[in-house]
Amino acid sequence: MANLEESFPRGGTRKIHKPEKAFQQSVEQDNLFDISTEEGSTKRKKSQKGPAKTKKLKIEKRESSKSAREKFEILSVESLCEGMRILGCVKEVNELELVISLPNGLQGFVQVTEICDAYTKKLNEQVTQEQPLKDLLHLPELFSPGMLVRCVVSSLGITDRGKKSVKLSLNPKNVNRVLSAEALKPGMLLTGTVSSLEDHGYLVDIGVDGTRAFLPLLKAQEYIRQKNKGAKLKVGQYLNCIVEKVKGNGGVVSLSVGHSEVSTAIATEQQSWNLNNLLPGLVVKAQVQKVTPFGLTLNFLTFFTGVVDFMHLDPKKAGTYFSNQALSHLSDSKNVFNPEAFKPGNTHKCRIIDYSQMDELALLSLRTSIIEAQYLRYHDIEPGAVVKGTVLTIKSYGMLVKVGEQMRGLVPPMHLADILMKNPEKKYHIGDEVKCRVLLCDPEAKKLMMTLKKTLIESKLPVITCYADAKPGLQTHGFIIRVKDYGCIVKFYNNVQGLVPKHELSTEYIPDPERVFYTGQVVKVVVLNCEPSKERMLLSFKLSSDPEPKKEPAGHSQKKGKAINTGQLVDVKVLEKTKDGLEVAVLPHNIRAFLPTSHLSDHVANGPLLHHWLQAGDILHRVLCLSQSEGRVLLCRKPALVSTVEGGQDPKNFSEIHPGMLLIGFVKSIKDYGVFIQFPSGLSGLAPKAIMSDKFVTSTSDHFVEGQTVAAKVTNVDEEKQRMLLSLRLSDCGLGDLAITSLLLLNQCLEELQGVRSLMSNRDSVLIQTLAEMTPGMFLDLVVREVLEDGSVVFSGGPVPDLVLKASRYHRAGQEVESGQKKKVVILNVDLLKLEVHVSLHQDLVNRKARKLRKGSEHQAVVQHLEKSFAIASLVETGHLAAFSLTSHLNDTFRFDSEKLQVGQGVSLTLKTTEPGVTGLLLAVEGPAAKRTMRPTRKDSETVDEDEEVDPALTVGTIKKHTLSIGDMVTGTVKSIKPTHVVVTLEDGIIGCIHASHILDDVPEGTSPTTKLKVGKTVTARVIGGRDMKTFKYLPISHPRFVRTIPELSVRPSELEDGHTALNTHSVSPVEKIKQYQAGQTVTCFLKKYNVVKKWLEVEIAPDIRGRIPLLLTSLSFKVLKHPDKKFRVGQALRATVVGPDSSKTFLCLSLTGTHKLEEGEVAMGRVVKVTPNEGLTVSFPFGKIGTVSIFHMSDSYSETPLEDFVPQKVVRCYILSTADNVLTLSLRSSRTNPETKSKVEDPEINSIQDIKEGQLLRGYVGSIQPHGVFFRLGPSVVGLARYSHVSQHSPSKKTLYNKHLPEGKLLTARVLRLNHQKNLVELSFLPGDTGKPDVLSASLEGQLTKQEERKTEAEERDQKGEKKNQKRNEKKNQKGQEEVEMPSKEEQQPQKPQAQKRGGQECRESGSEQERVSKKPKKAGLSEEDDSLVDVYYREGKEEAEETNVLPKEKQTKPAEAPRLQLSSGFAWNVGLDSLTPALPPLAESSDSEEDEKPHQATIKKSKKERELEKQKAEKELSRIEEALMDPGRQPESADDFDRLVLSSPNSSILWLQYMAFHLQATEIEKARAVAERALKTISFREEQEKLNVWVALLNLENMYGSQESLTKVFERAVQYNEPLKVFLHLADIYAKSEKFQEAGELYNRMLKRFRQEKAVWIKYGAFLLRRSQAAASHRVLQRALECLPSKEHVDVIAKFAQLEFQLGDAERAKAIFENTLSTYPKRTDVWSVYIDMTIKHGSQKDVRDIFERVIHLSLAPKRMKFFFKRYLDYEKQHGTEKDVQAVKAKALEYVEAKSSVLED
Repeated sequence: MANLEESFPRGGTRKIHKPEKAFQQSVEQDNLFDISTEEGSTKRKKSQKGPAKTKKLKIEKRESSKSAREKFEILSVESLCEGMRILGCVKEVNELELVISLPNGLQGFVQVTEICDAYTKKLNEQVTQEQPLKDLLHLPELFSPGMLVRCVVSSLGITDRGKKSVKLSLNPKNVNRVLSAEALKPGMLLTGTVSSLEDHGYLVDIGVDGTRAFLPLLKAQEYIRQKNKGAKLKVGQYLNCIVEKVKGNGGVVSLSVGHSEVSTAIATEQQSWNLNNLLPGLVVKAQVQKVTPFGLTLNFLTFFTGVVDFMHLDPKKAGTYFSNQALSHLSDSKNVFNPEAFKPGNTHKCRIIDYSQMDELALLSLRTSIIEAQYLRYHDIEPGAVVKGTVLTIKSYGMLVKVGEQMRGLVPPMHLADILMKNPEKKYHIGDEVKCRVLLCDPEAKKLMMTLKKTLIESKLPVITCYADAKPGLQTHGFIIRVKDYGCIVKFYNNVQGLVPKHELSTEYIPDPERVFYTGQVVKVVVLNCEPSKERMLLSFKLSSDPEPKKEPAGHSQKKGKAINTGQLVDVKVLEKTKDGLEVAVLPHNIRAFLPTSHLSDHVANGPLLHHWLQAGDILHRVLCLSQSEGRVLLCRKPALVSTVEGGQDPKNFSEIHPGMLLIGFVKSIKDYGVFIQFPSGLSGLAPKAIMSDKFVTSTSDHFVEGQTVAAKVTNVDEEKQRMLLSLRLSDCGLGDLAITSLLLLNQCLEELQGVRSLMSNRDSVLIQTLAEMTPGMFLDLVVREVLEDGSVVFSGGPVPDLVLKASRYHRAGQEVESGQKKKVVILNVDLLKLEVHVSLHQDLVNRKARKLRKGSEHQAVVQHLEKSFAIASLVETGHLAAFSLTSHLNDTFRFDSEKLQVGQGVSLTLKTTEPGVTGLLLAVEGPAAKRTMRPTRKDSETVDEDEEVDPALTVGTIKKHTLSIGDMVTGTVKSIKPTHVVVTLEDGIIGCIHASHILDDVPEGTSPTTKLKVGKTVTARVIGGRDMKTFKYLPISHPRFVRTIPELSVRPSELEDGHTALNTHSVSPVEKIKQYQAGQTVTCFLKKYNVVKKWLEVEIAPDIRGRIPLLLTSLSFKVLKHPDKKFRVGQALRATVVGPDSSKTFLCLSLTGTHKLEEGEVAMGRVVKVTPNEGLTVSFPFGKIGTVSIFHMSDSYSETPLEDFVPQKVVRCYILSTADNVLTLSLRSSRTNPETKSKVEDPEINSIQDIKEGQLLRGYVGSIQPHGVFFRLGPSVVGLARYSHVSQHSPSKKTLYNKHLPEGKLLTARVLRLNHQKNLVELSFLPGDTGKPDVLSASLEGQLTKQEERKTEAEERDQKGEKKNQKRNEKKNQKGQEEVEMPSKEEQQPQKPQAQKRGGQECRESGSEQERVSKKPKKAGLSEEDDSLVDVYYREGKEEAEETNVLPKEKQTKPAEAPRLQLSSGFAWNVGLDSLTPALPPLAESSDSEEDEKPHQATIKKSKKERELEKQKAEKELSRIEEALMDPGRQPESADDFDRLVLSSPNSSILWLQYMAFHLQATEIEKARAVAERALKTISFREEQEKLNVWVALLNLENMYGSQESLTKVFERAVQYNEPLKVFLHLADIYAKSEKFQEAGELYNRMLKRFRQEKAVWIKYGAFLLRRSQAAASHRVLQRALECLPSKEHVDVIAKFAQLEFQLGDAERAKAIFENTLSTYPKRTDVWSVYIDMTIKHGSQKDVRDIFERVIHLSLAPKRMKFFFKRYLDYEKQHGTEKDVQAVKAKALEYVEAKSSVLED
């Protein structure tokens, strides 16, 4: 009855949702149930697809009144509702959703979570695990397009763009919800999803509550084989199942998925379907009831009526459909729509826009906008295409652009324009049309990326959309996506990208690409090569228009590349420094290479040090080539790696590596799991974390740093993968005895530091040179400058003023120090990077005991200083300083905190040297760690950190509580007196403090109030506050810690009487206190100290208020500013004016000059910031203000070079002329700054035309040359004009002469002719008649002649005064307006090199700029005037050669060619006069002064005037004779002084040193000669290896001739250490041979053959030695041995050399035999032929020579080689033969050429 009630409801039909929209689909159309139609069209099986509510029932007779058309209304979005069940077809499968095609062209979406519950659960598991599950399939693997599925509408929504979207669900729980367990009957066709896999089958979720559905494996086999390609079913797989058996009233159901059963399943009445549980997708037998043009009405399952709309009638029908829904695609606008146009038979142009799988219909559009649209789908868009779009929105991640109906693309921020845009919304507005180019289109992901870069859009060059497009030579546009130090990565379309290596970025070298290029930059590139398979592409920014020149550089670079091989040792020259290494040129071919900082040394700390001190131009020897990639050569200078490669212990390829090998390499990179080690040959391996260290490794980066040298043991080799595992444990990688290794590492480290010192000693700065000479252990007498807050002491009074010398708190050794005290200290170490000297005051170090030490003896020592790789300790017994290495192995770099040494700790050392060498330190090795002792604990007095204001006296007894309160009267005894406070002991041992401001009521200026109180005196005082010892703040009495404060007392009489307290503001912050003082207020303050570093006086106004007085505000006197410490005493009372709070707001800024702000008429001190040529100065003031001084306000008397004496940082005294517009206008005229002196004003101030009178004579500076005259500057804002007729009597035709002789800034005198006040015009004249001065032009022309004469006499007589005048005059006349001459520029200050005198001026100027580049710091301009004249004269030479041709040759003759010399460090000029020689040597300066002072004094007493005159003349003659002698370049040095002068001028010239040695040897002073050699070795720069070697060889010679065998051996051993050993051995062998010590030479050669058996030079030298001694047989044996030892590639060369030696020294016949033998084996070795010919010409007959030539010209060699031999033959015959012989050779050559060409023709 229930079923009946459901099927036939009472009361007629219910109100139903749009019932007319039911729809069917014919069976033939259903892919899933492919079954043939059994009965004809009248008995059609229908698949029912609407929910029960939409079914038309038979009894709906009332509805028949509706029009037939309405009954067959097709399905639309409006007619859908939630819960409706529909049959759909999968259209698209995405990662997270399915797109389902629904009937009548609709479509819906199924989310990934709507498949089934079991699948959703698996997805959640995967998300929580954050790892993909193996048995979870993705949607594309579960569903394929074309599958029929039953869906339920789960929700209807509206998208952002206003479109309706249909959300569907496939979850069986929703689809089959209408079924109950009881309703399940066998034969029902249901859909389900696999929920789990069991042993004998699958559990299937069919969504019916209370039912378990099981699919047995047997029933699933066929489906698995046919549909699933043999794979097991997975969770979430969608199945169409037939119910086979139902057990337990629907509790358990057995299913089948067999294809035949499913496809023949038909819904029957027996399955008791009713209106509520009817499902879409059932196959039914139906009878046609009614036929209309719009569809059919059917009757099925006895009770049900359904409709088939016209779209589902005939599967072959493919047309558009007519309905309200389709109206949107019939025309562009509803208003234009004309129904008349759509009549049967009409043709229309349309475009297919989609295809409905459910209806098997194409969806068309007749809209013109769509027909004409460029793109409809993402698939249509190709990368590189130019598209038009509309701006939708602008977001932070880019701009969205609408490209078509359904498509939009993103323009990333980088691509909004050619440059990066900060505010794109200003350029682009929503709705704007834009033209874009497609960068990337991914139709599957619907991802479209575009660019708006104009260059890319408008580019006519071919585009690259795949790697295959990139053909070498192709030019195209791309954009940079990354800029790295190795080059730029450029991207094209479709994610294609390539690399532009560093050397291809530009024709010029670019050291730092990140500063030149930026991300997003559009660039034009050329493809160099491309490997599509590897997706790699190399590009270049060097575009070459014609292909020819392009090939040449390529070949050139290859040729260059060949010149250097990996593993080769080369010499390099530093070109420039970058932040992480040195750019160098490999000599001799100048190939560019890079030497990273970490590869400069084996010691990590020394790398940055060497990098800092090496300069461009320095040469490094024996540098190893590590690798070459893309033309970039990487070098290494680590001694450990260099010696490994030299010794041949470096495996070249993988096959040579075996487990157990110990290799030396470096850390390439550090990862969490281990470190990668690279070896010199380029092989690398991994040292895993586990075997990286014997200690536990927490973090790999704690143990090693990149670039560090390590020893590694191979533990495992994988030949196939070319990988190896390494161990870095010390236990595995033993390098021999630890003590030896430790000493070796220490030696090497200290040697490198010595190298750095010698680099420093070549610098110009006296400070740096002084630091280079300072070594540990030196004693200094210093003055304490200040004690810092941390208790360390800073000293001054070192050998150089700016030197920073520090003693740490520990090295202060608990001594009481005050600024100004003198102390003797010992140097511990010199920090060569920070330029600081660490010193110690410890008495046992300062008072070192002289005691003889024994090598190898063990001593207790105390660590005094720690460096990264070594420590410095002092021996307890003697106080000597010894260095010991902190590491005993290359890998031994990590220490736990407990293992680290600390300053003050005791260690046991074994001495290895007993004399401190050049380093100043003894060398030692540390004993076992067990012998270390801990540092003694500090004394109580040291525990408190000494703040700068804490007095140690206050720190004792601070723990005691007191019961005092503010206002109490107390009595105490003065304990100690300090400059700004007095310490008092009160009863109960409490310490109190009286500040200088609380002693007297009115303090006289300049007195020190604290001196009024005496130690031990009893005082009565009042408590005015309490200071907390920890925070140094004054606490309120209510504060709980007040009882532990130091009472602040006052003994002012007024306060003792009145009882009012002074520190009422104790709780206010310092900022608030400072605000109480107004600018301009006068206060009394007490000087605490002068801060030398910050250049200010530190003062105290009250106990809690401190102030600072900047140096420039202390006085208007230069004398005071120079030595403020002399004028101001510590503790002195000063009257100061408040300027305001300083920048930190915690101090008051004060002034002692009375000015607190800069106003008009004030005089203030300032510092020059900038010097502007021809304009003036910029000056800064302590108030933060800047002012300008015009050149007219430099002085009351104008000068030729007004700005000459001014350099930045110079202090000047300024008068403020005006402060208008916040710009200070200043004057330096003494009439302004010192009006009381009433100095004469030679050139009055001219500020306006009113200050000028007609006829007045005025001086001024030339402004500029104009077409109508010369502009002449008379004042800062007044310019006059001199017409050409009034400039000079000689009116030159060329106006250029005016430019030449009247440069800008030239000082002239002019007369005012006329004034025009209305137009502000001043007319001037320079004519001699008007000014009374020489003509401005003729004077210059004459000046040239006089100048030439002066130059001739210069060589004969160098009187400096005359020189000065000449030079000044020359400058006046011949300036070119060039800054080099006018300003005291660097060029003038550099002493010129002698060669500069022989070249033209142009070169001289270049050398000046070159020096400028080398030495950045300008030298002190303390040179004699002659240098300036040199610059000036030779500067002119280049310009005026035409006028000076007659002078130049003479000039050249007077200065014969000199050997080029090295530029010396500061203080020496090449051409100084004799008088100025003394100041060039600093130590002599004082004595020479005193002598000069004495001599004239004596003379005045004893001699008459005439005698004095005679003596003067005599002295002058003598002087000129000495000068001439000194100037004579051919003069030979005659005394030790001469030599000293010479070696001082050329310290690196070994020739001079050798001549000096020879000079001593002539006088048989052997010891002196030895001393000179030792001096030379110390003096010559360590870079000049050859020069040093020359001296070593001389020393060996000396010892060989004059010394003993023992002394010779000692020198030899030292020489071998300091030079390349082979060279030293060879030189000594030569020395022995020449001095006929043949036995010693033989022994030495035998030593060499053992040590250098791989060097062919040794074998050849030994062979020659034996032949010279007529030991031919021995020589032959040596050749045999050489061939056994040397590599085969060297054999031919060695044999040829021995043959040559036989020719020269032995048997010519044997030599011929050797040559013949070699040439028979190697007939094409033209070099051997060539040598053979040379030797035969020298030693053989003419017949022999001709025979050889005849043989050679018949060899089959390359034409180029043949040409060479023919030419030699011809030359030989021309020299030795007759005309006939010559012709014969020519004929043979012709014959050869003809034969060659005929072969080519054939």
